[in-house]
Amino acid sequence: MFEIVLGRVSEWVQNLESVTHTPENQRRKIVHSKDKKIGLKSQSAMEYLTTYGWAILILAIVLVAFFSLGVFNPYTFSPKASPGSCQILRPNSPGTTASEIGPCTNEIPQFIASFTQNGEYISGNSIALLNNLPSFTISAWVDSINGNFIYSEGIPDATLNLEVTSAGAIEIHLWNQGYSGNWYFSNSSTGAVKAGSINFITVTLSNGGVGTGNVIFYVNGKFVSSTTGQSEFNPTTHYYAIGNNVGSLYGGLQSAYQYNGSIANLQIYNATLSKGEIQALYTEGIGGAPIDLQNLVGWWPLNGNSKDYSGNGNNGVPTNVIFTSSWENGYTAP
Repeated sequence: MFEIVLGRVSEWVQNLESVTHTPENQRRKIVHSKDKKIGLKSQSAMEYLTTYGWAILILAIVLVAFFSLGVFNPYTFSPKASPGSCQILRPNSPGTTASEIGPCTNEIPQFIASFTQNGEYISGNSIALLNNLPSFTISAWVDSINGNFIYSEGIPDATLNLEVTSAGAIEIHLWNQGYSGNWYFSNSSTGAVKAGSINFITVTLSNGGVGTGNVIFYVNGKFVSSTTGQSEFNPTTHYYAIGNNVGSLYGGLQSAYQYNGSIANLQIYNATLSKGEIQALYTEGIGGAPIDLQNLVGWWPLNGNSKDYSGNGNNGVPTNVIFTSSWENGYTAP
């Protein structure tokens, strides 16, 4: 009897051990299986990175290179105006009635002028474009890296300078023989011209005289600020320079203020353009034609050359200037 009971107890203990230990073993097997699967996935991920990592890196480098070359810029492959495709004709002589000739479609130019402060400038011996005038307008598309003179005129020293400063202000310096101290400096607020982008800048003078006049600055067709100014006046003024100080080029004693950046579509009028006209010029874009032909005294598109296409014969002579075709980065059409 005792042996029967002992056998029953032993059987019961064995069954209990079986119930207790079997799930643990199974759990261990499951955990081991999961660890094995995770290890296989990690190994597969490393093999993928090893196989395709260099290809991904090379693709990223190529995309960055294409972006820097302007491949993704919509203007890179846009139709472009060839040099001299649009110009002003004055059949009866400079300063007379004008009309446009050529396909003046406002297409963006093939080239713009590039200046790097390494002796580049455009100069010309012409009539005094703005000397002793009570009103004028100067406009241009510029990408200023650290500023300096966009346009100047005078002889032997400069009597008018248009500058974009390194702080992004537009300045115009006007010399008048009858003004005490001669120079009058007018400037916009700093930061008006944004570095790294092509801006359309305009400065106008109205009611100018000796020590008097109203100067207005515009950027991208919008009013920036206004201040006082005066007319330029020197009886001997008859030279101009683009991208440098004319007062350092023809025996003058002034320092060179070489421009650093790019310039396109420089237009000069002997009248004060209205806010609406300036907005219209901006809307035409970097390749836009002049808007007031009768009062236009100089127009240098700088599309591959330094010719004056206003019909007034104020052609410039380029010195070391590079007319670059890779300029679209930084330009946003109006």
